[in-house]
Amino acid sequence: MSAAHAAQCRICSTLNPPIMKIGIAADHAGFEHKQQIVKQLQEKGFEVEDYGALAYDPDDDYPDIILPLARAIASGGVERGIAVCGSGVGVSIAANKIAGVRAALVSETYSAHQGVEHDDMNLLCLGGRVIGPVLQWELVQAFLNARYKGEERFQRRLDKVIALEKKHF
Repeated sequence: MSAAHAAQCRICSTLNPPIMKIGIAADHAGFEHKQQIVKQLQEKGFEVEDYGALAYDPDDDYPDIILPLARAIASGGVERGIAVCGSGVGVSIAANKIAGVRAALVSETYSAHQGVEHDDMNLLCLGGRVIGPVLQWELVQAFLNARYKGEERFQRRLDKVIALEKKHF
């Protein structure tokens, strides 16, 4: 490939970046929020895989809902994920039990992008009962627009986290 062609390809990929595949899941307390996020993501051109709940069920349990999404993230089936429960705490705790998932409950935009840039966060957890739809969408956008920086200090720390996943306490 010529240098000119390579430069042109970089310009094209910048103007038309590959579509990111996003996984999403929510229990009953986040169901309506999830529906709104799916619609907004699709309007922005994202490919969205919905891992449930697929219908409102007031008796569902967040560990059952988050597990398929967490596994998809860990296996590379989706690039990033978004999970919603009442507070966001439950899905965060459950998802982090799966090796390869780096989930965090976020309620402000700095952590939504910094978590990706410094910690390679791949699952954004939101509280459907504690944040409104405008902030929710701002958090999703900050999360999805961020890229892991991979600087030596960040990678060193991430490697330590990955090593912890491999230990059996």
